[in-house]
Amino acid sequence: MFALIIGGGKVGFNLSEILIEMGNEVMLVERRPERFNFLKERLEESVMYGDGTEIYVLEQGGIERADVVVAVTGDDEDNIIVSQLAKEKYGVQKTIARVNNPRNQQTFDLLGIAPTVSSTAAILSLIEHEVVPADRLVHLLTLREQNLEIVEAAITGRSPAKGKEINELNLPEGILIISILRGIHSIVPSGSTVLIEGDRVLAILSPGMDEELRNILVEAAK
Repeated sequence: MFALIIGGGKVGFNLSEILIEMGNEVMLVERRPERFNFLKERLEESVMYGDGTEIYVLEQGGIERADVVVAVTGDDEDNIIVSQLAKEKYGVQKTIARVNNPRNQQTFDLLGIAPTVSSTAAILSLIEHEVVPADRLVHLLTLREQNLEIVEAAITGRSPAKGKEINELNLPEGILIISILRGIHSIVPSGSTVLIEGDRVLAILSPGMDEELRNILVEAAK
């Protein structure tokens, strides 16, 4: 595989090293002179100097034969430009973009740039998992290309689903329970699986069905 990586920060550098160790061909593009000099000492011919948002730099980097283009600069606008050029001008089938500010995720989505990776959003999900009140759903993952979400809900003593089999919940189309975390064990549920207090239920659902799932698993609408 040949990967063209734009952005030689810690993410781009570590990713390049690992891919090279795995036997892949990599070209890492970095535009900061001092950072480029550091990368050149470590990666030798697998790094080039230039602005990855410029067409001639992308072409010098080999974008026309790239199997994947990864845009991981610290600037969301640059990552958008690189991803759009890769897909629309050069027909690269696989692109991955870093989202530095989660507030910009909607822009990436509207432009059809996917998949994206946001460390801030990932850490936020972990924080929510630990501190969000039990009467709320925790959003764990968004599958943007499939237009689906994976969420977690806690079964408490006042949950309407407590003591019920999954078959009894009458889940609507668009909601599927995929796993139950019970203590240190993970259960792949069947229709006869009974939900008990303390369970943490993982469900996959279509966007906009959060409140319906919350009413079923967490707390019935008042």
